[in-house]
Parts: sequence; C-alpha cells; structure tokens
Amino acid sequence: MRTATVFVLLTILLVAMAAIASGIGPYHISLPTVLDAILQRPFGDGSSPVDTVLFNIRFPRVAAAGFVGAALAAAGAAYQSLFRNPLVSPDILGVSTGAGLGAVLGILLGLPVMAIQVFGFIGGLVTVMVVATLARALRGGGDVLVLVLAGIVVGALAGAAISLVKVLADPYNQLPAITFWLLGSLAGIKASDIAATAPLVALGLAPLLLLRWRIGVLSLGDDEARALGVNVSALRIVVIAAATLVTASAVAISGVIGWVGLMVPHMARMLVGPRFDRLLPAAILLGASFMIGVDTLARSAARIEIPLGVLTAVIGGPVFVWLLARRRRELLP
Repeated sequence: MRTATVFVLLTILLVAMAAIASGIGPYHISLPTVLDAILQRPFGDGSSPVDTVLFNIRFPRVAAAGFVGAALAAAGAAYQSLFRNPLVSPDILGVSTGAGLGAVLGILLGLPVMAIQVFGFIGGLVTVMVVATLARALRGGGDVLVLVLAGIVVGALAGAAISLVKVLADPYNQLPAITFWLLGSLAGIKASDIAATAPLVALGLAPLLLLRWRIGVLSLGDDEARALGVNVSALRIVVIAAATLVTASAVAISGVIGWVGLMVPHMARMLVGPRFDRLLPAAILLGASFMIGVDTLARSAARIEIPLGVLTAVIGGPVFVWLLARRRRELLP
C-alpha cells in the first residue's frame, strides 16, 4: 500500500473514531445528531442537553485522549529512533515516573487540580534534568547507554518516592486519589485543561516534525550522521527536550499511562516502514486514534470507569507479544 494512501486512511480513522466516541456514553447521541450539533453550533444558544453533553463533556475528553495518545506515541517514536532501540519508551528517562511523583506530591499537599498538573509537568522536566546531569557527570553526556541507565536509576528512585508518599497519604481521601491518578484517567478533563496543554504538546511536536529528516539520519549511527553534516549532540538534546515536554504535558493531565509509547510506534512502523519522517506523523495519527478508542472503552465497557493504564496494559501486553513474534529479529538482535 502506498504511503500517501496509508496517511489518508489513518486520517479518516482518526476522524471516524472521534465522531463515534463523541456519541458513546451513558447519554447516547447518534452520529447524525453529533454532526448536526456541530453544524448548528454557530447559530444556536448551546443550551440544549445535547450541546451541553457534547461541548462541555464529550468533545474536551475526546480531544484530550487524542492529544495524550499523539504525544505519547510521538515521544516513543522519537526515543526509539534516537536510541536506536525498538524497546525504548517514554518511561526510559523516568519522565512518566517523575511526572507521577510531582502529581502525587500535589495531591498530598491538597492542591487544586490545575496545580497538581503543574506539579506533574515540573516533576517530569526535573527528572530529565537530573538524568542528563548525572549522565554528563559520569561520562560527559555523550554515552547513550549511560543516559539510559541513569534514567532507569532516577525512575526507580522516583518510584520509591511515590511509594513513600502513598504511605504518608490519608488512606481515606488522598490515597484513593493518588492510586486512581497513577492508573490514568481523563474523567475530570475540562476544556481549560486542553487549552493549557495543547500549546505545550504543539511546542514539543514542532521540532520533532521540523527535524524529522535529520532525526532519521541518527538511525544510521553517530559517525554516519556527522559525516552527513548533522550536529549529533545538539540534535540529541533537542529531541530529548521535545519528547520530554510532550510526555510530561500528557502525563500531567491524564496520569501515568503505559504501553502507548512502546506499542504504537511499532504498529506505525508496520504500516509506513522505519523512516522517521514517515513514522512520526503515522505514530501521531495512530496514537491519537488508539487512545480515543481506549478511553471510549474505559467509560462504556462497565458500570464504573476502568482506569486507562489498566486497559492499555491489557491490550498492549498481548499486542506487543504478537509484534515481538512477528519482528523478533529486529526487536531482539
């Protein structure tokens, strides 16, 4: 199948998933009603029950799911290309765990939701700064293996700190909130959350999209990239900073959601191949569609909402085993 056809189909899939997800829920809205509400929005007063459900609840949640899925998938594709390792995910530098630590600290302190999200964002960025500083102190910052190992160590420390916060938290109010947030959810998302997060996600995705050809050259190896005129060290810093920004922004509003950044890039790679200039936009489209589908399933499959992290693990585990079986020569050299 031609690459252009794949992108057209992925775009159609994303639009279809968003339209279908907007109508599914306790208050069912048919697809024609959803489309009619969108077309009539500029001419109506927005006071009907359908408008209230769609524009105040469903559309912000669907948009948030799309942003989170696109951000995590793009970060995963960037990390995998940067480290030339198909088993790398946004968790590799401790970003998700660091953002989780910041958020649970905010919950422990009794801060409002917006402040908790800010704490989560700061936690992710601080974690990467600590990892980069540690790697630079050990090996001058140029060794990818040291950077990854530093990320694993700092992520483990952040995970231990989260466990300590859970021990100190109020078992009746704070501990359930911390546990539910760490499992991932978009239940309380508002349009203001999207307005605050979307610019940061766009700011992180922009350099990845603009530099996607140069990032693809990194997959050839550092020496070959330098021979082609690429400033490897500077490009690596830009990619890590951009991928960290989009990951921390996503985790700040959704909680910790695993598997998306690991699994979706592999699915996109099966459709468009390993070239990063094609892989990145395909992963963004596929990640957004995947997360919208998972969030719709989470809020409609049972009487209570299922945490997103549980569903992505249930779906991601078997799918990744299947991918591993199909591409084991590439994944396990």
